[in-house]
Amino acid sequence: MALGRLRLLLALWLARAAAVLSRSLGRGGATALPGLLAERVAPGFVPTIASQFESGAVLITGTNGKTTTARLLASALSAGGHAFVHNREGSNLTRGIASALVHASDWRGYLKDSRTFALMETDEVTLTFAAGALQPRAVAFTNLFRDQLDRYGEVDAVSSHWRKALDSLPSDTTLVLNADDPSVAELALDWSGPLHWYSLAGAREEAAFPGPADARWCRDCGGVYDYELRYTGHLGRWRCSVCGRSSPQPDTRATSIEATPDGLRLVVSGLGDVEVPLGGIYNAANALAAISLARVIGISNGDIQAGLAATRPAFGRGELVVLGGLSLRLLLCKNPAGASEALRLVADEDGTVDVAFVLNDRLADGRDVSWIWDVDFELLSGRINRCWAGGVRAADAALRLHYAGWPISVSSRSTPGSFLDELTQWEGDNPVTILLTYTALLELRAELSRRGAYSQSTGGRISTATA
Repeated sequence: MALGRLRLLLALWLARAAAVLSRSLGRGGATALPGLLAERVAPGFVPTIASQFESGAVLITGTNGKTTTARLLASALSAGGHAFVHNREGSNLTRGIASALVHASDWRGYLKDSRTFALMETDEVTLTFAAGALQPRAVAFTNLFRDQLDRYGEVDAVSSHWRKALDSLPSDTTLVLNADDPSVAELALDWSGPLHWYSLAGAREEAAFPGPADARWCRDCGGVYDYELRYTGHLGRWRCSVCGRSSPQPDTRATSIEATPDGLRLVVSGLGDVEVPLGGIYNAANALAAISLARVIGISNGDIQAGLAATRPAFGRGELVVLGGLSLRLLLCKNPAGASEALRLVADEDGTVDVAFVLNDRLADGRDVSWIWDVDFELLSGRINRCWAGGVRAADAALRLHYAGWPISVSSRSTPGSFLDELTQWEGDNPVTILLTYTALLELRAELSRRGAYSQSTGGRISTATA
């Protein structure tokens, strides 16, 4: 047996053992550690296993919406009875992709079913590796906003990573691009293969306060972008003031978006009514990205509609949790655009609201927390009944809320346990919406799991998500 084959098998066996150990110790869902071990032992593990997929692969990347878009598409695949491998719970670095392949392989190093489909979300910078290793049939780019500046740099740096990733793709890969985002649309300048565009702009009106725009100048000629409308950030109907390049005509577009008690109702060209049990304009965009991918890979309209209607929130993306008599709604907020849209979702509710903000600055969050001053917390000024601040940078969170005109926070607790202790003393009638950065979400969910909290979104007790 060749040395490379031996290394692959050793990597697989160690990774599978680590997954079993992780679950037995209650240390997470084995979505990262097995893949990390597999990659260390056999650096070629991912491309070797991925080469066995007979039905191909799809990748999803972007600043916001990757996990939810992947979950929506996964639900459509399930509705159609398609077998697929998916890096669940947003584990989107190379170790997360490798872990998904570990779980999909048998002890001999072969996929349990080579007819399965690979559905992988990928971190923006991981895309180059994933593109080369999985050779996908389609890649969706959701949007490009500032995010973790100390890790990624400005949006131009991420865009450069994406353009480099295009060189690793097969020439017949279909790029699924958000026509409302000029930074995403610029990728078409570097791609001669098939394109599929999607857009919400036809169903939206100009927002009164769309937030800061992270795309201002055309990469093709340097001209300034003019907007006919902006519905959030720099997303909308745009045109370059110099070269005239403008929002492409979408292949998949929403003609109507309506908020419902259970989420959203979209009218999509060529598809009709689509029910999505997720709230917020950002989830309408995620739904269109998923619909576009489903169309590209040949999922039927009926399966798309049934799958999207059956989707449940990914952990922390609108997840509803009950702890004792307290109802909580968890919203991941990791950059100005995502956090402002989460606040917009809360602002659409009637009456006063109870809101907490939990801010960490660990490596996975980004050490620089100055981004919180670009978040539109002022949107809820005068609407806050009770508020809390928590996390490693609880004092910074409390200061930002103070300057936004929110009431003085009830507590500024740095640990998940002390934060929950303070929160559970509240006996208000409304659910408490908790805005959390990434590691704050993981830590709080771990504490909620320890306390036996119940997830209404999944219909069971909360379990930890990563290992």
